[in-house]
Amino acid sequence: MTLLCAVWALQQISLKAVSAQAAPMLMVALRSWAALVLLLALMHFGGETPWQRRGTGALKRWKPGLAAGALFALEFVLVALALRLTLASHVVVFLYTAPVFAALGLQRWLPAERLAPLQWGGIALAFGGVALSFAGGGAASGEDAARGAALLGDALALMAGAAWGATTVTLRCSALAHAPATETLAYQLLCAAVLLMPAAWLTGQWHFEPVAAAWMHLAFQSLVVSFASFLAWFWLLRHYLASRLGVFSFLTPLSGVLLGAVLLDEALEPRFVAGSAGVLAGIALVSGHAGLARRWAARRRPAAS
Repeated sequence: MTLLCAVWALQQISLKAVSAQAAPMLMVALRSWAALVLLLALMHFGGETPWQRRGTGALKRWKPGLAAGALFALEFVLVALALRLTLASHVVVFLYTAPVFAALGLQRWLPAERLAPLQWGGIALAFGGVALSFAGGGAASGEDAARGAALLGDALALMAGAAWGATTVTLRCSALAHAPATETLAYQLLCAAVLLMPAAWLTGQWHFEPVAAAWMHLAFQSLVVSFASFLAWFWLLRHYLASRLGVFSFLTPLSGVLLGAVLLDEALEPRFVAGSAGVLAGIALVSGHAGLARRWAARRRPAAS
């Protein structure tokens, strides 16, 4: 999970860095097609038939599969639009509010994911951090137009985080919870590949210059991000509580802020940094509550004895 966080932090940095040569939304569409081909080849050589209809389980999975895939595509439509308006570090921070949105959804449907009072406090802290970050304006320039565009980009990135959280809820609370990770990822990539191509054309994100940098970033996005990391993520979701996985996710926005400053020379605005700290602390409380509770109980036992 720590390795995945590093990869996902670089995902937005990569899309932003090469955006002059390749539009972010088109890049995500192309990487989805490439990763889908790789995944189908992996399933074929592993003797797995994509979307096989043996048994009633497979029949129950296609509707939630398409729903999760549509949410996945929506997430990256919003990310691509946000990257045109605001800093990559802002996109990473607001996108990774997803565990908070997922926790709000999962506590309604899964008894194991019920929120404790400390987690509700974490949610309040995270959204307080979001509010503070928005108050910072989000633009390096003081011009009203730049500030307005950056605020819109920040809002789109936050909506992308909500879409990702909804995807997690769909995966955990439907027949997909018992589906192979390859099948789950196939639904995601298929919907992203099919839906993002027309979305890229309609929004004017259609340019791709066949230069070395564009091809290198596309290879990273396809092989590492869309294929390897997402496959690992869906496998983890089937074997561990989402709340326990989410405790690591705070590493991604932290890495994104630092990498954005180092690799893209993005400014670190004081209010945004302070707001990000609130978001990270809130995510840590929401996602790491179980671990904190166990440690607190372990410390109390010797004192009681």
